[in-house]
Amino acid sequence: MIAPLSALIDTTGFIYLTPGMIFMWVIGLVLIFLAIKKEYEPLLLLPIGFGILLANLPLSGLMTPEHGLLWKFYEYGIHWEIIPPLIFLGIGAFTDFGPLLANPRLIFLGAGAQAGVYLTFFAAHAMGFNIMEAATIGIIGGADGPTTIFLASKLAPQLLGACAVAAYSYMAMVPIIQPPIMRLMTTEAERKIRMKKGRKVTKREKLLFPIVSTFLIILLVPASAPLIAMLMLGNLFREAKVVERLKNAAQNELMNIVTIFLGLPIGATMNAEVFLQPKVLFIFGLGLCAFMVSTATGILLAKGMNLFSKDKINPLLGAAGVSAVPMAARVVHKVGMQADKKNYLLMYAMGPNVAGVIGTVIAAGIFVTFLSP
Repeated sequence: MIAPLSALIDTTGFIYLTPGMIFMWVIGLVLIFLAIKKEYEPLLLLPIGFGILLANLPLSGLMTPEHGLLWKFYEYGIHWEIIPPLIFLGIGAFTDFGPLLANPRLIFLGAGAQAGVYLTFFAAHAMGFNIMEAATIGIIGGADGPTTIFLASKLAPQLLGACAVAAYSYMAMVPIIQPPIMRLMTTEAERKIRMKKGRKVTKREKLLFPIVSTFLIILLVPASAPLIAMLMLGNLFREAKVVERLKNAAQNELMNIVTIFLGLPIGATMNAEVFLQPKVLFIFGLGLCAFMVSTATGILLAKGMNLFSKDKINPLLGAAGVSAVPMAARVVHKVGMQADKKNYLLMYAMGPNVAGVIGTVIAAGIFVTFLSP
């Protein structure tokens, strides 16, 4: 009787539990709590958190190569580079490039905010990360989850889970991280600067923008093609006004489906053996520094542009140059209204915000071009 009972116990996962697994349960539950209670990026933090729980249940076999359910999601969705571009298709269908076209100089703020990506790349490499890991960590500064996942899957798949959680965490914490930096680096008078109304953008311009941008960006950085192509196709669906079913599918059904199949396998890569290493803590720290530097450099660039321009730019707009769309633009608007309740910056902030998306994709394309094995 004792022997069969012992054999039965051996088939359960209880005796294979480790302190590391239990600690990872805590991390997964914290992410689920933040998603539900605090509503921090719930669409992704909730499935990522649940994926972490599943990855740390012994004998489940969910991440077993070739056979595990979540392994198949990861292999065919992320490693094969299908899901991140589909996410960009939905982003493109949501995005209005009108504010950027109405005031083209704001594109420089989106480019300037990428300084955090490159500075952190060099810092991470100097701290001992190999050059491909350093690039993956640096891209977190753009606060663009799909681009971070796209680059990590190519250059440093062993860091995929940590970098993805860091990127989405900082996206969720934009309202906490950015305002102190914005207030520290601007005066109240600067925060009160009112932007002049931009010109009216024609339908023809909105139609031509995704087509022309596709040619220019992919010819300039071919490695960015998967993300840029889908981003601009989604935007063409939006602006064409003749494929409402496709636009709605990209915005809703498709976006919801791929979000599920993105979050679960990302969380499932974070098993205790991989995640509980000192360098993972450095990743979170360096990612935070990258995001803060990107915010600061965007503001500094806006202040610099004001030295040579009669039409002053509200420096807060520089903080919207990170890729966290539309959260960063909303935070800029909120901080601006705290200084002047009649200062409406949201639409102006969307210009550098969407430019930041493009800038981060270009940065990722450059890293892939020069560092891919």
